[in-house]
This record gives sequence, structure tokens and C-alpha cells, in this order.
Amino acid sequence: MQTHTTQESLEDYCGTTYAAKLLGLSVGTIQTLVEKNELQAWKTQGGHRRISMPSIREYQRKHNMLMSTSEHREGRLKVLLVEDDAVTRDMIRDFCSRCETPVDCTVMSSGLEALIDMASINPDVLIADLNMPGVDGFELLRTVRQTTQFNRMTCLVISALSQDDIATRGGLPEGTVFMAKPVNMQWFNGFFTALIAGRNVNKQTA
Repeated sequence: MQTHTTQESLEDYCGTTYAAKLLGLSVGTIQTLVEKNELQAWKTQGGHRRISMPSIREYQRKHNMLMSTSEHREGRLKVLLVEDDAVTRDMIRDFCSRCETPVDCTVMSSGLEALIDMASINPDVLIADLNMPGVDGFELLRTVRQTTQFNRMTCLVISALSQDDIATRGGLPEGTVFMAKPVNMQWFNGFFTALIAGRNVNKQTA
């Protein structure tokens, strides 16, 4: 297990969940690969494993695996979904996989997971629940909004909380889009289409 060096960029590492997505393997298999030193990793003071992105790419080359979707999704909308409810999480993920617009959805079940991998994923859109154990949606949104890298990221909140409940807990960062649960899946298609269209316009005028 490697020790962390301050010179390394956050983008050079990712968490176990995202590594599993990149390689198409289970989290348990990723942990085994780390133990066998086939993937290089270190642990934070809090005990969270961080895996070297160069070692992931080397593993792909060694095993003749296709490069990860993160390296071949130019023009696709990168979505990070953070939701602790399995039913809602699976529903949105399945919708993204069938969506008419080119969407690449990464799923996390906790705000802490999202914060660990946010720099590696660098999403265009963050979709987050508010009520989650540990790092909830409020803390997640406030943290990413304080990070310059994510200034242009669109944030969408899905929650059963009322506007009054949200206000009593400090409200949402400016510009956050709110959707009340239950989730309206038809709305998502228009939402993604509008984001992609807006991004294409920005590219043309840049």
C-alpha cells in the first residue's frame, strides 16, 4: 500500500467504488487486486482506500481491456448520482442507461463516496438526495460549491423535504435545481437534453 504524497493531484486517485465502475469489476475484486498489489493504493487517515488511476490504466493495458468510459465519453453528459435509497438510485440509473441523450451516469450511495471521487469523475451534473446518513446532501452541495473546479457543474437536488424544512437547515446553494420526490422520470429527459444543447451552444460561441 503506497503512502500519499502531497505532490499528487486528486485526479490521480479514485475510490474503490469508482475503480470498480471503471474496470467493470465488483468492489470486492478491486479490494483483492489492491491486496495483491495489482492495483496501487493508499488509505486516508479515516481509513478510506484511494486507488492510483495510472495503475488502473496499466491494469487495463495489461489485460487488454477497453479503456474506461471516462476516457471515451467526449460529448457525453457526465452525471454523478448520489442517493442512499436503492429504489430511487436504480430507477434513475436505469433511466440514464436508456436515455435518448448521451448520458454517462456514475452512482454513489453516500455523500462521502462522492466527495472522495468527485475530482476523478469531474461530473457535468450532480444529482443528490438531501437526507442521507453521514455526509448529507446539504454538506455535499456546500462543499463542492466552495471548490473552484466545480463552479460550472449543474446541481440538482431530489428530496421529499418541504421548502420550509430546507430553509430551516440553511437552504440550498444559489443556482441549485430542486425536484420534489417522487421523481418525475419524464422530466429528466428534457433536463438532460437542455443541458447538452446549452453546452453545445457554449462550445460554438467559445
